[in-house]
Amino acid sequence: MSKAAGGRKRKAKASGKRRDSPPEERTIERGEEGGPDEAVAFIAETVAELVKLAERHRLEVLSHLLGMAQLEAEERLRTRSKRKLS
Repeated sequence: MSKAAGGRKRKAKASGKRRDSPPEERTIERGEEGGPDEAVAFIAETVAELVKLAERHRLEVLSHLLGMAQLEAEERLRTRSKRKLS
């Protein structure tokens, strides 16, 4: 029987901020202030890298789900840019 909570534990951040701090604090902490457009662009880029990682390790279901998240983020980027043009 395997442990339900097995796996690697993550180290706390050196800054002393807790993982459960509000997203605004985590964003400001990294110096990446910005609005929803910047957030969606960051998510799209990050998820694209995660898709590649999942595919490299043949994690098909995870790759598929991450790919769906990437498509959603990219679609939001497209629709926001169209609204700004009009």
